Amino acid sequence: MDLSHDIVAGMLTYPGVPGPEIRITTTRTASAARLTSGASFEIESLTLVGNTGTYVDAPYHYHADRADVAELPLERLVNVPIAVVRAVGRTAVTAADLGDPGRLWGHAVLVHTGWARYWGTPRYHELDCPHVTADAVDVLAAANAALVGIDSLNIDDPRDPRRPAHHRLLGADIPIVEHLTNLGSVPDTGARLIALPPPVRAMASFPVRAVAVFAG
Repeated sequence: MDLSHDIVAGMLTYPGVPGPEIRITTTRTASAARLTSGASFEIESLTLVGNTGTYVDAPYHYHADRADVAELPLERLVNVPIAVVRAVGRTAVTAADLGDPGRLWGHAVLVHTGWARYWGTPRYHELDCPHVTADAVDVLAAANAALVGIDSLNIDDPRDPRRPAHHRLLGADIPIVEHLTNLGSVPDTGARLIALPPPVRAMASFPVRAVAVFAG
């Protein structure tokens, strides 16, 4: 199941972050003039910031001496067992909402808030979005989560300049994936996550195709 939003030219992911630009650099008409009759191709260029659509934050995002996107360990991104935290209707997702920390150990912990239903509307970008609190972050770090994701505008409260989730999780080398979708269709346990960015050097964040794979 696809857990990523489509990337569309001009889209708004986060307030103040410019949208992507997609341009055709080689048209089908131009290429057809160089090829045998009936054949043509198109080549596009894409300009975007790393924080576009559904993306992963590498530790380098907040810690200059830590891994960038290209250095993220594959074991944190590929075939990772998923543990879903249900927090629909919650604004502040606390340690109590996480349940038994033992079930989170080594898992991709995906926080399902339901906020993705507002994607593409002004409501999605309002700052009272669901987020993870500092006490929950401490539990996630102590539980050795492989990755933490959320289907909201920000894993932290956008109004809190301390950004505890970004500082603490990335400081523990735990990648963060923001702007997920379709988490309501992922079982609490039993699925596995793939969330791969291209290996771009010196990038702190980059879009991913996040996919939940179901057994059987």
